[in-house]
Amino acid sequence: MKLAITYALLAAIATITNLGSQDLTLHLYAGVYSVQLSVLVGTGVGLVVKYMLDKVYIFRFQARNAIEDGQTFVLYTLTGVITTAIFWGFEFWFDALFQSKEWRYVGGAIGLAIGYVAKYQLDKKFVFGNRVARC
Repeated sequence: MKLAITYALLAAIATITNLGSQDLTLHLYAGVYSVQLSVLVGTGVGLVVKYMLDKVYIFRFQARNAIEDGQTFVLYTLTGVITTAIFWGFEFWFDALFQSKEWRYVGGAIGLAIGYVAKYQLDKKFVFGNRVARC
């Protein structure tokens, strides 16, 4: 139960970071494809933040060197492809449906929540499951 609560809190931090990065991007750039750019920026920032939090607090993983950390990050990113599609699908669906920034963020938050549940299972099995915790 403690792990689930910790994971939920860290997912909330990553979600706020993702959506906050989107909002900041939209404040800095309002031109062509600004929404798509903001979602891409938020996804990248959220990915890095979530990786750092997950590897330390959820999976207790400490890489031996930068190469191992990079390889682990690549695997982590690959497991995120499907979950990112879920997140983007909800966010863009809510944007098309309600045509407002606030509802787009609601869709993004829902998509991230669903994606993070799936991502934990994928990461546990394919990213960190075959690596020994060394913290």
